[in-house]
Amino acid sequence: MEALKGTDPARIGEHVLLARLGAGGMGQVYLGRSPGGRLVAVKVIRDEITGHPEALARFRREAETVRAVRSAYTANLIDASLAAPPYWLATEYVAGPTLGRAVAARGALPADTCLRLFAALAEGLASVHAYGVTHRDLKPHNVILGGQGPQLIDFGIAKGVGATALTQDGQAPGTPGFTAPEVLVGTGTGDGGPADVFALGATMAYAATGRAPFGTGDPATVSYRAVHEPVDLAGVEPGLAALIGACVAKDPAQRPDPAEVVRRCGVRDALVDDPVYAGLGALAEPVPAPAHVPALVPIPLPVEAVAGVHAMPTEGPGVPYVPTRAGRGGRRRGLWASAGVAVVAALALAAWKLMPPAGDGGAGGPGGGGASAQGRTGAPATPAPAAPQGGGKPPAEYIEGNRVSRYLWTGAPDPVQAAQGIGQCNQPAEEKSPGAGFQSSVSTTSRNGVPGDTASIKMRIKYAEMEKTRPAPYHVSVAVKSPHDIEPGTGKPFPTDNRAVGYTSKPVDIYTHWQSGGDVELTYPDDFSMHGGGRTWPAVPLSADRGDWTVVFYHVEDDPAKYASIACTGFQVG
Repeated sequence: MEALKGTDPARIGEHVLLARLGAGGMGQVYLGRSPGGRLVAVKVIRDEITGHPEALARFRREAETVRAVRSAYTANLIDASLAAPPYWLATEYVAGPTLGRAVAARGALPADTCLRLFAALAEGLASVHAYGVTHRDLKPHNVILGGQGPQLIDFGIAKGVGATALTQDGQAPGTPGFTAPEVLVGTGTGDGGPADVFALGATMAYAATGRAPFGTGDPATVSYRAVHEPVDLAGVEPGLAALIGACVAKDPAQRPDPAEVVRRCGVRDALVDDPVYAGLGALAEPVPAPAHVPALVPIPLPVEAVAGVHAMPTEGPGVPYVPTRAGRGGRRRGLWASAGVAVVAALALAAWKLMPPAGDGGAGGPGGGGASAQGRTGAPATPAPAAPQGGGKPPAEYIEGNRVSRYLWTGAPDPVQAAQGIGQCNQPAEEKSPGAGFQSSVSTTSRNGVPGDTASIKMRIKYAEMEKTRPAPYHVSVAVKSPHDIEPGTGKPFPTDNRAVGYTSKPVDIYTHWQSGGDVELTYPDDFSMHGGGRTWPAVPLSADRGDWTVVFYHVEDDPAKYASIACTGFQVG
């Protein structure tokens, strides 16, 4: 564990960072603390590989694997951000040294301790394999000796049943000295359990001897020894040596499965009661106190949720919160929603900057989100945002996708209402809209023969045209969120709830059509794009993801990172 450096962020998502836990080929791992005080391990993908499709696919696979595998021998996934840079995932933090660090500090473990650890790790592999997942990189540094037993970590190259192989630069997956011979010579991919059993045997050889199982040196030389030479078991108790030798057999068909390994260990006592194993817990590093970071905005409990969608504009009471559920068929009708006055108590979202913008990324860039803003009168919007009346800075050209967005719209459970496009969001807005109330509507349209592949989004301030003098400009950016995270490189949904800000429009003055009383109208995906870390991605069509899409309206200030929600609605893509 190392102290944070000056270049490290103070937070990742909602998690305050406390220290560096380590680094690998994919990125940096931090020790973090959740808002509720829970310790988490936060893995952040390196900036220089965020544009590599295979690296992103591998990182997303790791998140999905950790999410899917629920085992006493693996850390659970707590949170993840996989839609836009910076990409990261957070898992439970397990206090304890890695097996590699413990052996380096204390030397080889006694045979009895090795057998208990052997059985626990084999049981852990059996648990992982039961989910149809192979680890493919088991080694001493990927085993944490926790107080409740060992934990398997780093599923960066793990593979599930039916998954496509992902390797780096044509290299075999895994670590030299722990990768099975059939993987190294190309006769196997490591997809099955025998390759994990080989890695388990090599890991236990290290634990029992304190030496690398196939020696040290050039990786190619170490791999050659793993294919052609016996494992180093000099000085190991004969029974333990025989079991390790069986696990590292060159022929995968000759290796025992994890259940057989557990049986052959013949343990009768719990590993955590082993005095040597218990003593290794002293090597766990103390958790450092956090450095000063800006306080999060307090989040009061809501009394009522945002008003539901109605056939005509109303300012009635809000409706109860409905949990998120799977998307259904149907499409959104052109219904108006009233927001701002129906909220009795609003939630304040904690917003922070994960990464400073490296460029303006405004309109004119790829997929730049310039608003069409065609109202019912047909009058075009002003080409550029106007400066506020009375001086001041003009609004930002776009909003930065630099926060976790928990807004999720859910269609009404009643089939009739669902057919009418009625639904609600899971939380209220951050601030009230100006004037007598903000109104919006969303309707899906067809394009190129694809039904419902685009959306028309309209917004206005109720009765604004009745004002005698033009109100001061009030700039709004619309964010459209697909039900699931979208892989920026391929435009395909990833099976994870979408917690990104989403694809956003260029901020436009809500009073553009003040005198005529027309609506500000935007077209998705034409007027939308995603901005993050100085990069821009064009919006995907609605047909890319089926289910409940969320639409959030943000009041935008002069900084791309300064924006607050004023309303939320949504629509369904069937």
